[in-house]
Amino acid sequence: MSLKKINTALAATFILFILWFGTEFILSPETTAPGFGLPSRPAGDGGGFLIIKGIRDVVLALVLGILLVTGHRRALGWALLVEALAAYGDMATVLAHHGSVATALGVHCLTATLMVVNGLLILHETRAVAAAPATPAPQPV
Repeated sequence: MSLKKINTALAATFILFILWFGTEFILSPETTAPGFGLPSRPAGDGGGFLIIKGIRDVVLALVLGILLVTGHRRALGWALLVEALAAYGDMATVLAHHGSVATALGVHCLTATLMVVNGLLILHETRAVAAAPATPAPQPV
């Protein structure tokens, strides 16, 4: 299997996972929140922040999906690198609020690190294309 196919499959998996997780936070934040790794669900009106997190995840997935579907692979690689910061941020949030270390590292850190690896592989895959000099169009004689 080619590197491009592996990268595409991995990117598509991230897109579907982030989209699913975000949608779960929007539709059912009270049942999805414990899986995030924090020790307790926000009290009072704080539950709205879970829906905001879901919307963020859906938007992140849609950006990646659009880049994948339209074939903008180099931009997809960069977007994966940047969007990994959201997952690293989630990990830091869970750890800073005395949440589950296992979830922080096993879900958020692992996801972010795999996104970085996938982004770097896509950038490596597209490096030769980006570095190739443009060949001039043949001129009529």
